[in-house]
Amino acid sequence: MRNDTATASAVLALTGGPANVRHVTHCLTRLRLTVTDPAAVDEEALRALPGVLGVIGAGTPSLQVVLGPGVVDTVTAEVQRQLAAGARAQGVGARAGAVETDEGSHSPTGPSRKGPLAVSLSRVANVFIPLIPALVGCGIVAGVGGLLTNAGWLPGLTPALAAVASGFMALIAVFVGYQAAKEFGGTPILGGAVAAVIVHPGVAKVTAFGAHLSPGQGGVLGALAAALLATRIEKWCRGRLPGALDVLLTPTVTVLVAGLATLYGLMYAAGAVATAIGTGANWLLTTTGAFAGLILGGLFLPLVMLGLHQALIPIHTTLIEQQGYTVLLPLLAMAGAGQVGGALAVYVRLRHDTTLRATIRSALPAGLLGVGEPLIYGVSLPLGRPFVTACVGGAAGGGFVGFFAMLGEKVGATAIGPSGWALVAGEEGEEGPAGGADGG
Repeated sequence: MRNDTATASAVLALTGGPANVRHVTHCLTRLRLTVTDPAAVDEEALRALPGVLGVIGAGTPSLQVVLGPGVVDTVTAEVQRQLAAGARAQGVGARAGAVETDEGSHSPTGPSRKGPLAVSLSRVANVFIPLIPALVGCGIVAGVGGLLTNAGWLPGLTPALAAVASGFMALIAVFVGYQAAKEFGGTPILGGAVAAVIVHPGVAKVTAFGAHLSPGQGGVLGALAAALLATRIEKWCRGRLPGALDVLLTPTVTVLVAGLATLYGLMYAAGAVATAIGTGANWLLTTTGAFAGLILGGLFLPLVMLGLHQALIPIHTTLIEQQGYTVLLPLLAMAGAGQVGGALAVYVRLRHDTTLRATIRSALPAGLLGVGEPLIYGVSLPLGRPFVTACVGGAAGGGFVGFFAMLGEKVGATAIGPSGWALVAGEEGEEGPAGGADGG
């Protein structure tokens, strides 16, 4: 019987106690903790906890405890509850989920093994990770709507599905701005307010660099840059204005200066970068699709193992904003297929290892739905060779999808997150939703 309360208590105890935990969040499979003193974390005992599939980032302030889908939600909620209860008992207020300072979760006591680039990628990923559930849900709804449209079924329902799927994407810049300000130590609502300028219809009347702006120009990249600028301006104001003026002038100056800079610079620059990303992705698949698929499919499992795959979310999101789907995810999804194939081979070969076969049976459904961590940490990585063969299988699958892209049969994903069977409803190709499935 699973005991999430006991798991949460044990995790807190082995990470140096509640006083050592500064921030708590989670993604689809991992409990993410920011700790003050990384040396206080007992990595070996943490790995040995029942239900813990793996530990990433030990020795750094950004600790990830792999728990698997479903479990991570309840354990995170329990960790936050225990932290809040302990903080209230000490009379210092709840710390769980609090807004960090500019150094935030990356100014530990003691050295960090992460380089500046890894830290930056981690923080950008933290902006987008809370958005994944909406990206998954809206993408799958869009895929289902596309399937119904192609089949000619329920014509009265498909416009409603399109509206449900498109609402979040139409305002995603606001959510990115809110989360970016929160991650980098600003006031979240000010970050969202500045980023909202990007999607406002009125920007069509603004001329920058000799051309009219378009609502949404720059997309999530512009929103991220706008929120970062707003955070810098806000902190500069708060450090110089007295309390009475701070209440009025800080938000006004932040919104005004960052908003104008967004209109007359950031939107144009971010739009150029977003266009380059779309052009580059299309060129990559059209000219070197098989080779690109081979490399991307083969390296994706190690990226997942290290937690670096989250850094690709802004690229996927930009492609979905620009083209309606991301052409890269189907290539990367082949790594999950290789992982499932490797696990099935182990299951067939090791008939007498009942413990391992039970682990595979429990982790396989998640793997088929595109969540690879249970199989990675529970099966293939401990055995060694199955992990390598899973990477080889991912490379072969990625090369296959990339080869068809070179022939003009591109397929993409409208949803970010699922990469197994759940991705089928979110596939879209050059012939419409799921119409490109012939090529992949």
